Amino acid sequence: MTSIDNKAFSRRDLLALVGKAAGGAAMYQAMTSLGFAAESGYTGPPKLDGARRGASVLILGAGLAGMVAALELRRAGYKVQILEYSGRAGGRCWTLRGGDVFAEMGGAVQRCEFAKGEYLNPGPWRIPYHHHAVLDYCKRLGVALEPFVQVNYNALVHSAKAYGGKPQRYRHVQSDFQGYVAELLGKAATQGNLDTALTREDKEKLLEGLRKWGALDAQMRYRESALTSDRRGYETDPGGGLMPLAKPSRPLELGDLLQSGLWRYIASGQEYEFQSTLFQPVGGMDMIAQAFQREVGSLIRYHAKVTKIAQDERGVTVTYTDDAHGGAVTQARADWCLCTIPLSVLSQLDVQVGDAMQQAINAVPYDASIKIGLQFKRRFWEEDEAIYGGISYTDLPITRISYPSTRYGAKGKSVLLGAYAFGPNAYEFTAMTPQERVRRAVEQGSQLHPQYAREFDNGIAVGWHRVPWSQGCYGLWTDESREKHYRNLCQIDGRIALAGEHASYIPAWQEGALLSALDAIERLHARAVS
Repeated sequence: MTSIDNKAFSRRDLLALVGKAAGGAAMYQAMTSLGFAAESGYTGPPKLDGARRGASVLILGAGLAGMVAALELRRAGYKVQILEYSGRAGGRCWTLRGGDVFAEMGGAVQRCEFAKGEYLNPGPWRIPYHHHAVLDYCKRLGVALEPFVQVNYNALVHSAKAYGGKPQRYRHVQSDFQGYVAELLGKAATQGNLDTALTREDKEKLLEGLRKWGALDAQMRYRESALTSDRRGYETDPGGGLMPLAKPSRPLELGDLLQSGLWRYIASGQEYEFQSTLFQPVGGMDMIAQAFQREVGSLIRYHAKVTKIAQDERGVTVTYTDDAHGGAVTQARADWCLCTIPLSVLSQLDVQVGDAMQQAINAVPYDASIKIGLQFKRRFWEEDEAIYGGISYTDLPITRISYPSTRYGAKGKSVLLGAYAFGPNAYEFTAMTPQERVRRAVEQGSQLHPQYAREFDNGIAVGWHRVPWSQGCYGLWTDESREKHYRNLCQIDGRIALAGEHASYIPAWQEGALLSALDAIERLHARAVS
């Protein structure tokens, strides 16, 4: 805190410092500039009036972007057909349940052995409250939602290098870090170091706020007390009758806490996309895909592997192999084409578009990601540790453990998300066999929950850059690549338009996929009727 001692702070500086400690406003501003945190601009389905009789659109990909486009285009009067590589609809909106079989690139085959009612969402698993398009279509299509617990103050934060590898409660780290920051700011204010920046009334209000925010005592200290224990929890909880008296808990030492690095995890729930309330579909994320499929399933041709996209002044011709009929080479033709194929795959195909769009298609790499679902014989996290939903964080390669936000207290087997990692950690895991990935997840998770080894039943692991129809998790834009290529990617090229999460400022989210598709078909329609 030497910077506080040596220079005057403006109100902006002070609020920025508090914001960093709290993890909210500064993170939101940074994320907004990168295009990750902008609130959805959705106001309702597009009005596509005046479609010409017999006009046709060919859609490539039956993910959410493709299906929402098909739904609205057909409603407007277009003749629509969808070509889908796999044998199911939904794309990355995908849920694995007992009996499902998944074959990844490289030939490894996994069979899901989860108990009835248990599942893993390998792709999207939560919906923020401000993703208005996803929520609206869930309402329109009758998809039941339930709360998704992002932050559980009784979950764990863990570092193999801190506190002897012993996990700490989220609430302990958050309360103690916040309290010590409040104490240090309070000292700076009471010692007069902020007099040039704050009026006397400002300072009084600041100190009052810091006392409440940090659970400080009358001397502006963060100390073991009933006040701090009301934030971080008690050593012995208050009881009734002649039960033992409540005993306050002892805060972690400031130096140890700072060195642990565990404070990095406690701001996650303050990031814009993870603020309450979040939702999940009852029964699995693919309830959304199934709802769309009920509407447009008759338009989908499955097992259609696109190999070439050509266009002329009259329309678009797509060549594909029909894997449902022995790999026969077939063509489909329409007046217009909306392509939602991930750029990781599209960049490998023969696509007849201009240089600007082709360069944009080739410019966007895809991030690697892995999710590992682990089934256990019982809900030990609830029964033994009172963790109901939420996420625990660790510096081990598994990165985090997410507990189910549904069916609390259920008896019998249950599935949790035993790993969710990106980048190098994801590549490390998928260099292993699926069985080894699961074994490593159990091994690492045991450092947070010793019950893992004796309670483990079975597991399944999905590495997105090994999924044939995606070959990556999401489009990995940079500021520079967006500046150079984004508009070229989203412009209509002749009779071809692109859509998907990669063609949005909300990458990796279903909201981005829906918004990009709705925007693309609105512009495509305008061109078609002009």
